[in-house]
Amino acid sequence: MDYNYLGRRKMYDGPAFILEVDAMKTIRDMNKIILASASPRRRELLKQMGLEFEVIPSKVDEVITRKIPWEIVMELSSQKARDLVYKAAMDSLSDTSAEDKDAEGRDILVIGADTVVAYGDRVLGKPKDKADAVEMLTLLAGKCHSVYTGVSLVYLKEGIAQTRTFVEETKVYVAPMTTEQIEAYVATGECMDKAGAYAIQGRFAEFVVKIDGDYNNVVGLPVGRIMRECIF
Repeated sequence: MDYNYLGRRKMYDGPAFILEVDAMKTIRDMNKIILASASPRRRELLKQMGLEFEVIPSKVDEVITRKIPWEIVMELSSQKARDLVYKAAMDSLSDTSAEDKDAEGRDILVIGADTVVAYGDRVLGKPKDKADAVEMLTLLAGKCHSVYTGVSLVYLKEGIAQTRTFVEETKVYVAPMTTEQIEAYVATGECMDKAGAYAIQGRFAEFVVKIDGDYNNVVGLPVGRIMRECIF
């Protein structure tokens, strides 16, 4: 007599059968991808992966309840992604008609992301003005700091959402900078819409000694990690 691993008698002694399970979905299997960010840098990084996607910036009022940098970006990325999930679900339903039954069961992915620069536990967002940018760069000059990007991937199918959230850290080592160098860089205006008041892919590259981790993460989106993590 056959028993299962708990030692209980099997209730079914008929022929074996195969339970069909949907194949795992990767980011390239998605029917629709939504990037919940207006960042041109994130948009460009996704394009480099050969992905087709729609940009719908999140308009959620960000609420920060955490204090640790990596927890903050995970919290905010999740808020941004969830903000777009309801809209994506409604749009999916509106796409379904009697003439388009294939619209049912579409695979939709929403990507939310948030990036901060942190020196210790001090979080440096986008500078409020030039004086703020000078203060940030003075703090970072000649030191090592971390760049954290939180990413939330929300997979939506038939009204059911699955979420995967992670954080990527890259350490950036900045060369010593004189006051004149800092003020000259700030005067270019390149820093004003960047976390930490610098763009590693721009003129600030002159002052980057080295990095430990993903370069794209510093730019704004760890696309390699996203491609690996997006399995549902």
